[in-house]
Amino acid sequence: MYLNLVQLAESFGVSEKMVEEWIRREGLPHLPDRGRLLFDRAQVANWAASRGLAAQAGFLAAEAPAFATGFRLETLLRAGGIWRDVAAAGVVDVFARVVAALPGATPPVRQLLAQRLHAKSGITFAPVGGGFALPHPSARVALGRDSGTVALLLLRDALTLTDPGPDTVPVTRLIFFIAPTPRGHLDMLGRLSRGLGRGPLRDLIMRGAPDEEIFQAVAAVDDAAGGTTGGRGTA
Repeated sequence: MYLNLVQLAESFGVSEKMVEEWIRREGLPHLPDRGRLLFDRAQVANWAASRGLAAQAGFLAAEAPAFATGFRLETLLRAGGIWRDVAAAGVVDVFARVVAALPGATPPVRQLLAQRLHAKSGITFAPVGGGFALPHPSARVALGRDSGTVALLLLRDALTLTDPGPDTVPVTRLIFFIAPTPRGHLDMLGRLSRGLGRGPLRDLIMRGAPDEEIFQAVAAVDDAAGGTTGGRGTA
């Protein structure tokens, strides 16, 4: 589950400006999504515990995400692929190629998504720090349980983003995703963000490790989150 800025401020009994200050100065974990700030309960609880901050009892308790029993990111990444040495100017073209091969989607749906990707503000890039961003279509779509994709892009040059990230590290690594359902969108966003925040996945991606090593690290993220052991499930 995720909290918005107002809910998080209320949980700590502070102003919204104070929460924004924690983001800037204390590295408070957050997810930019469609012009708003979202906060993963488990990440915030761990952040608060490391700083001795008291929150209302139970309000930040970790909850099992709805996505935890759904699709495996490893399966979706194998479908979307790992793209290397991508020029920053060619990022959207790669997104379009990933959409063109979107499993479980009809040609009209693929065409609609491709049009949205090329539209102004059609993509939310969601920088998460450390040189990473999690781009996804700004408009949510209901693809169905047998669709969805994840693609990793390793850029040869830094991508300039309109929205500022949580740090000043140039963005050179993108994990593009399309959730199978609107309900699963935030869960996928959160799982990817958490996977990049701990464990070997971030390091493997940054050094451009072989595809299979990255797939195995993503599988470990799935297992840690309680993801299904088979292919696609329900979201």
